[in-house]
Amino acid sequence: MRHLPKILLVLYIILFSVLAIEPYDRATWLVENIPVLIAVSILALWHRSFVFSNTAYILMWAFLSYHTLGGHWSFERVPFDYGNQLISSFGLDFIFPEGRNNFDRVGHFFVGVFAYPIVEFLVRSSLVNNRFVALLFAIFAIGFWAASYEIIEMYYAVIEGGTSGSLFLGSQGDVWDAQKDMLLDMCGAILFGFLAIITIPKDHKN
Repeated sequence: MRHLPKILLVLYIILFSVLAIEPYDRATWLVENIPVLIAVSILALWHRSFVFSNTAYILMWAFLSYHTLGGHWSFERVPFDYGNQLISSFGLDFIFPEGRNNFDRVGHFFVGVFAYPIVEFLVRSSLVNNRFVALLFAIFAIGFWAASYEIIEMYYAVIEGGTSGSLFLGSQGDVWDAQKDMLLDMCGAILFGFLAIITIPKDHKN
């Protein structure tokens, strides 16, 4: 579908505009949406020189929309009761403990969707000669971003302090929150990166 990227962009702009109205905490909303707006801007400008597959655009749109929802309420206050109940049924309490709003933890897993366009770009641009190498690069790239983002969160929480700092950090009392978030980022990257290497059309032989 040729115009899908433009349709998704319009849908995102509408969603962003609605969720920009009276967020729970304006300062938290701002810092949460800065990286999202940067990503959207890069994708919009890059579209002129490189067009990703519809699958890649849908995955990225889904994550960016999910993150924007989190920024509106602040992640730990998003209505996510049904999601928490569903997660608890899988017995993953170590990473998704009961009594905690796990909307942000799920979001960290879906950060991994960006491994899909990374692999796709590397393969289709012939920047690597092996799909497995492209997969490894995508995983390492997501891991680097995950660690960097946790450092940014920590510095903001220390410098800003107060409610905004606590909401942006989003640890919800878990001292291992940063490590679990990075683990989920990497798990998502492995899944979506592998999905990319098996779904990119076979005419891309690299």
